[in-house]
Amino acid sequence: MIRPLWLLATLCLSITAQASDLIVHAGILYDGVTETPRSNMSVVIHDERVIAIQAGFVTTPNAHIIDLSTSTVLPGFIDCHIHMTATLPSQSNATEQWLTHSDLDRAFNATVFMRDLLSQGFTSARDLGGGNETVAVKHAIDSGKIPGPRLWVSLEPLGPTAGHGDPYNGLDPALNHPGWDSGKVDSSDEARFRVREHRRRGADLIKIMPSGGIASTGDDPQRTLMTDDEIRTIVSTAHALGMQVAAHTYPSAAIDSAVRAGVDSIEHGSFANSATLALMKAHGTFLVPTLTVYEVFYQVAHDRPDLLAPGTAAKELANDLLPKAHFPLAAKSGVRIAYGTDLGEGDHTMEFKLLTANGLSVGRAILSATSEAATLIGAADQIGSLQAGRYADLVAIDGDLTEDSSAFSRVHFVMKGGHVVRAKGQPLGLAQP
Repeated sequence: MIRPLWLLATLCLSITAQASDLIVHAGILYDGVTETPRSNMSVVIHDERVIAIQAGFVTTPNAHIIDLSTSTVLPGFIDCHIHMTATLPSQSNATEQWLTHSDLDRAFNATVFMRDLLSQGFTSARDLGGGNETVAVKHAIDSGKIPGPRLWVSLEPLGPTAGHGDPYNGLDPALNHPGWDSGKVDSSDEARFRVREHRRRGADLIKIMPSGGIASTGDDPQRTLMTDDEIRTIVSTAHALGMQVAAHTYPSAAIDSAVRAGVDSIEHGSFANSATLALMKAHGTFLVPTLTVYEVFYQVAHDRPDLLAPGTAAKELANDLLPKAHFPLAAKSGVRIAYGTDLGEGDHTMEFKLLTANGLSVGRAILSATSEAATLIGAADQIGSLQAGRYADLVAIDGDLTEDSSAFSRVHFVMKGGHVVRAKGQPLGLAQP
């Protein structure tokens, strides 16, 4: 008789380890289920899964012990809003990058950025905007060819002509590319087709652009640009296919339309008022605040505006300080918050410091990057917490997280699916499927 892992764990009052078992001794353990840590705990792992959490430092003759007894151990982090191919804006000219690099160039960027993301402790992530190269990178990670987190990808964001995400914005109108219309939605019929076509190409979820943006030329982040009918059609088509919908939105009017249409998450949500946040809470809609991206772009707009897309530096300076000013309202509202950075290259742990500095407790910040993020993705039974039956995704950090939020950047141990991919004094290993 084959028993499920959760039943085996309940029967495991004493542990008889097999040769392939691992036991992690955690000095402080955040399990991703509650905000409260526990001291001196053992995480028992068989193959790629957690089979039990035990009080005390358990030892058995046949198990391999991983001693993290002086560290804080947490579930692998989850970034719900990345762009795996995106370089930091401080590293190159945005227009030059767009016009001189192919999808193949971007795919090779992603192999480096995803290795670094895993090394930072992020064992899962959602990519919210790319092309076929993002699906290829996901498959390469899944097959163990390159290291990186588990990925859920959305392909090109769906939005209207001249909206945020329209690749033609700010360019010579005569310029064209076969893939530049892959996200264009100017009618309900087009919306329905695009969702189905994205699914066929390997998308796991859909991203939409109901409002304008900041880092794009020619559009206004305060305006709603998609019709209610277009949004509803996308959501109903995606949900019928088992796909979630993430909505890039800034102003309350656009957020309200997206929430009423049934989107699963609001990305950014930077200008949301209390009534909008209450609507999100009532509908169970997640907020992915992405405070990190504003921090990064504001600095570049201030120091090197010439590197940004034409006309966008002024928008960055006018808008990038608002998300931090508004976020405490979201933190107090009770809306569900999932962790996201909007980065590819760069330090994805920055978001922890920004969340906790602007109204979120350390415990809630951890949950936003673990079980809450896993719930948003739709994989809480697989990732996001240290419980029997979940993947053995672990990170270890030195330092007291409640006293020093910068400690999140000092990850020194990473395990993905029971395989150690980073340890002190060792290079990042090859991630396993």
